[in-house]
Amino acid sequence: MIDLHIVEKGLRHNIRCAKEHGVILPTYAQMKDPAKIPQPILDRLAVTGLWDLDPVNLFRINWHNEPKAQGGLFAGPNIIEFPSVLTGVPCRIIALVGKWFPTGCHKVGASYGCLVPELVTGHFDALEQRAVWPSTGNFCRGGAFNSKLLGVHSIGLMPEGMSRERFEWLRSIGSEVVMTPGKESNVKGVFDKTRELAADPKNKVFNQFEMMGNHLWHYEVTASAMLEAFESCRAPGDRFAGACFMTGSAGTIGAGDRLKEVLPQLRLGAGEAMQCPTMLTGGYGVHRLEGTGDNHIPWIHNARNTDMVIAVDDGDILGILRLFNEPAGREYLVNELGLSEDWVDSLSLLGISGIANLVCCIKMAKYYEFGPHDLLATVLTDSAELYQSRIAELREKEGDYTGFAPPAGHARHMLGLRTDWLKELTYVEKRQLHNQKYYTWVEQHGKSVKELDELWYGGAFEEVHGQAAAIDELIEEFNAEVAR
Repeated sequence: MIDLHIVEKGLRHNIRCAKEHGVILPTYAQMKDPAKIPQPILDRLAVTGLWDLDPVNLFRINWHNEPKAQGGLFAGPNIIEFPSVLTGVPCRIIALVGKWFPTGCHKVGASYGCLVPELVTGHFDALEQRAVWPSTGNFCRGGAFNSKLLGVHSIGLMPEGMSRERFEWLRSIGSEVVMTPGKESNVKGVFDKTRELAADPKNKVFNQFEMMGNHLWHYEVTASAMLEAFESCRAPGDRFAGACFMTGSAGTIGAGDRLKEVLPQLRLGAGEAMQCPTMLTGGYGVHRLEGTGDNHIPWIHNARNTDMVIAVDDGDILGILRLFNEPAGREYLVNELGLSEDWVDSLSLLGISGIANLVCCIKMAKYYEFGPHDLLATVLTDSAELYQSRIAELREKEGDYTGFAPPAGHARHMLGLRTDWLKELTYVEKRQLHNQKYYTWVEQHGKSVKELDELWYGGAFEEVHGQAAAIDELIEEFNAEVAR
């Protein structure tokens, strides 16, 4: 469970810090349903830019933000639906859009989910500690954003091979940046540096791979938005058949726990890179899918609820990135597939991990032979905005994207997807997936075998799921103290 006992000194310091910086914290109830946000907050949001470094933007940590850069309020969940002519499967596929979060990525929600219990209990001291955000992608962006609003010194920790845009943004808001050797697959390098930094009591590490606040935020907020999105777009006879998520920190797939509680027949797929099939075969390797952690199983991954493991080829993902973003690719989608220009413009909402999530859905749909009344859902973590340097690198390496490249790319990377490199898990295989945590978390990070067994046998995830209301009470008490 998330430790909610109070550390008085840290709590007093955090209240003082929040007062000085004008911080009011949103509750889980408000992030799930923005209609519960007080009117004075709405009035401030109406004159605040979506990506402004303003504490009021904490209330935009949800899936309901109006898709506008300045002064937007809230509506239904932001979604995009992918037509069958593009995906090659008859079922419906929808995705929640992450671009319309502060920072342009939904990981700001995961970082808030990790931070807020530590803040309102005093386990993290905003006046005396630095916040360390280990990441292979966008988590440290969200953590640095939240830290900046509180005036906290933040340290963004990422492999040196991540996209240039990520490092530039972190430095632009004053975060310290620590680069570890390797690329996105080198999570161990991140973990090694994390342990080094954690040895200093002045550093508080917010480890998204093990902190249940990450899991709980998606269980509460992302799952709620997905269920709402399904109800808003379902046609008579439709069923919510499945959901797929690439497992970076395994936070987002926590939404699947809630989805399966509501819809037990729903199939839940966990995605990874084919070039590093840790879940699928116990394998290892290096890949090019930024934001997807690998070579380990995150502590917060509930393997009991994982029905299928799906590996995607990073070549397919980067090929689709070009199809969706190169001018010739967009012309093909409009002129040959008959998609509207406005809809094709919306494909810039898909970053690399979002494309990978879409490919996972297509592969699941083909395996289960889902039909027109089956709906699959996923998320678009961030947008193509963060990968323009990657597109330029692909152009330099592979040449111009013209002629037959768009139709060939669509045929190969989307329509030609097969049901290879995936596995529907038996009970024993789910248990094996869970047991792989031992080698990272018990041998390297000090977890006990008892703790590992409690995750499988003891209902630890269910206990965490029941903590949102208690955290909301602490948030409301914290806000009341700040207002005095």
